[in-house]
Amino acid sequence: MLLEILTPEKKLYTGEVYGIQLPGVDGSFEVLDRHAPLIAALGKGKMKVLKDKSQASHYTIDGGFVEVLNNKATVLVEGAVAF
Repeated sequence: MLLEILTPEKKLYTGEVYGIQLPGVDGSFEVLDRHAPLIAALGKGKMKVLKDKSQASHYTIDGGFVEVLNNKATVLVEGAVAF
């Protein structure tokens, strides 16, 4: 699945991933390869980008939205910091 993480200032990440774990406003959820179309609001919390089944990178986000369509996930966030 293709993932793009965008902030108002810059493109933070673009690349192929296995999946992402996101802090939704009603609780955490996961989007994996070939997920059904989805639009969801995100709250403040930790986002985990699963590059494959053994590698991951982590970000703290300040809320935003995610759209999943045609095996592409676009995460629009107010701010994000890698940790």
